[in-house]
Amino acid sequence: MRTAVTSLRIAGTGRRTTGGPSHQTRPLRATIARAVRISVRAGSSPGARIWIDRGSLPIDLEWMPDRLNDGSWRHPVFGNKHRWVWQYASPSNWWGRTVTKNEPRMAAEIERVLNDVRNSLE
Repeated sequence: MRTAVTSLRIAGTGRRTTGGPSHQTRPLRATIARAVRISVRAGSSPGARIWIDRGSLPIDLEWMPDRLNDGSWRHPVFGNKHRWVWQYASPSNWWGRTVTKNEPRMAAEIERVLNDVRNSLE
């Protein structure tokens, strides 16, 4: 998931100039990638869950994972409320695509863990 979000292509509207490296101290994709979490449950209801911990994101980026997954969002240019632009992430639905693409691998890993537990109990 972290690789999927950091490799998203993001394009925008507005003036087309060549720019240098981002002036941001918290790049969008890397910030969201750091918020990806996994939890594994054992016991009577075993399972695993992958999610984005919104609490670890800056408050102004809490909903950006959804916007990135939707594929577009609108925002003011450098905070200027009089000038707004659209930005687009490609591919949209990156979360669902990543899960679907990796489903066989995840199922095999779950099966491996279950077999390990079964063998240790026998």
